[in-house]
Amino acid sequence: MPDFDLNKLVRPNILNLKPYRSARDDFKEGLLLDANENSIGSSAEFGGLSLNRYPDPHHAELRAEVGKFRNVNPNHIFAGNGSDEAIDLLIRIFCRPEKDPIIITPPTYGMYRVCADSHDVPVIETPLNPDFSLNPELVIQSASENNAPLIFLCSPNNPTANSLNPNDIKKILLETHSVVVVDEAYIDFSIEKSFVDELSSYHNLVVLQTLSKAFGLAGLRIGLAFANTEIIQLMMRVKPPYNVNSVTQKLATEALRNPQIVQKTIRELLAGRNFLEKELGKMAAVEKIFPSDANFLLIRVPEAKSVYKKLSEEGIIVRYRGDQLHCENTLRITVGAAAENSRLIEALNKILT
Repeated sequence: MPDFDLNKLVRPNILNLKPYRSARDDFKEGLLLDANENSIGSSAEFGGLSLNRYPDPHHAELRAEVGKFRNVNPNHIFAGNGSDEAIDLLIRIFCRPEKDPIIITPPTYGMYRVCADSHDVPVIETPLNPDFSLNPELVIQSASENNAPLIFLCSPNNPTANSLNPNDIKKILLETHSVVVVDEAYIDFSIEKSFVDELSSYHNLVVLQTLSKAFGLAGLRIGLAFANTEIIQLMMRVKPPYNVNSVTQKLATEALRNPQIVQKTIRELLAGRNFLEKELGKMAAVEKIFPSDANFLLIRVPEAKSVYKKLSEEGIIVRYRGDQLHCENTLRITVGAAAENSRLIEALNKILT
């Protein structure tokens, strides 16, 4: 593995940044007259929370529960307003505008480019192979030639649903000087192990996860980053002081304490995915059902955009992905509840025959 010096990758202004120190960094209890909060009380109530007080800026209870669930020391965990906040922070920390590029592997999650563009950070594309597998040699070469401080790898990948080969990811981790971000939003539906288990082996690894998918908490917007303590401390330094509100912290913590509910949901969604694969496989017009390790399927059908529009006329909304690399005439279909899956199959049988 090349010598990895984190300080050489971090923007100098971030290394020198004096973070905002919130009132709750010093005191959490007592006669709290330090933060210009409304001392009389809140105009709304929820679960006994003191909503007139600012939330814990360090998310201590939430991070502790995440640590128990994923078997990770809380000091290696960052909680943010969705994974998008973590992506945005990492680009701000490591990439100077107009100078330091990120590496992405299209077709992939669109927010990597959106966040980079918003910071005027260059984007270097190193495409996946036509079968949606990684080309690790190309990624390594591109990162080296462009001095890219960040590489984003999505596994299972969106929109293609497949897991990337773990050995390809490890090769990139071992043979680059870059921080490698493995986005695992859909890992709970995958047969592959999470790279969270590899944190101690790779100092340049960041793993992103979310409570939006398997936990069903998309409305709460909880994203998680797992990394070495130096990277986590940098993210905590740059984030807004109160980036996760009190209600979200409380509900997410409670959800993490009920893993049996999460596992039940995962089983139901995987059963739904199997049902869709079986029923779609019976349709002659469905040219390909791509292998899925996620809670969605990517399928190829003739005139996919037309099919997409006809489904929307039936009140069924899927995503047209035919404009992305290697995804010609494809639709991305989220696994629904049992009745929704049956309705989708009924509609497709009508449209495709």
